Amino acid sequence: MTSPAPQLENPNKQSPEDEDELAGSEAPLLDHLIELRKRLIYCAIAVVVLMLLCFLFASQIFDLLLIPYRRAVAHPEELQLIYTAPQEYFFTQLNLALFGAIFLGFPVIASQIYMFVAPGLYKKERRAFVPYLIATPVFFVLGAAMVYFVVLPMALHFFAGMQTSEIKMLTSVSEYLGLAMTLIIAFGICFQLPVVLTLLARIELINVDQLRKGRRYAIVAILILAALLTPPDPISQIGLATPLYLLYELSILSVRWVERSRAQRLAAEASEQSN
Repeated sequence: MTSPAPQLENPNKQSPEDEDELAGSEAPLLDHLIELRKRLIYCAIAVVVLMLLCFLFASQIFDLLLIPYRRAVAHPEELQLIYTAPQEYFFTQLNLALFGAIFLGFPVIASQIYMFVAPGLYKKERRAFVPYLIATPVFFVLGAAMVYFVVLPMALHFFAGMQTSEIKMLTSVSEYLGLAMTLIIAFGICFQLPVVLTLLARIELINVDQLRKGRRYAIVAILILAALLTPPDPISQIGLATPLYLLYELSILSVRWVERSRAQRLAAEASEQSN
């Protein structure tokens, strides 16, 4: 008689050590709400402090965001922005300070989210979560850099090229900065696509076959998302849709790597059990 094949254990089944690890982390709902309030207060304090600091350097932040505009026009020394209401530039500086605070405070916000979630995770889950915590701001910065160095100068060059001898583009401060900040935030969020899809594959909610079969639907969703998140001009929409599709293909490669790593780990565990 042949010996029965060894039974593989459920990879999601937790060991007694893991159960003991979480035994002391159980807490009633009220304690979780208190902990959540504490983390939100820390995030708010960080944003307020950074906002006050950024308000002191609002002019420098404005000059930094103005560089793509200077690169797009033919005569940067003649560039002028206007504001049509007495309070417009002041509120624009407040928006700049808030934008800078959120941008600089993102690591603090992400760490507070991790510290709130971490007590409910097993040790190996916390180790698996850390790379995604690091990758999130990295991809956000990549999205912002894509706007700053490529998309925004191209869009502004397109708009400036529509001027005639009788029609001149006089851009208000709030409208230009609103466009720049909207694009930076939209690209930064959308560039989280590989992080999100890889994390979903890590917890086995999606697989590489689903991503390959859903490629045509993903293209449609990307085009719709680009139309919703960017101004109604083809440059910005194509500028967001193209890297998003490339990131989707990168996500397929990342998910395939996750599945291969999981298969190798299960095979090694099965080999140890059989021996």
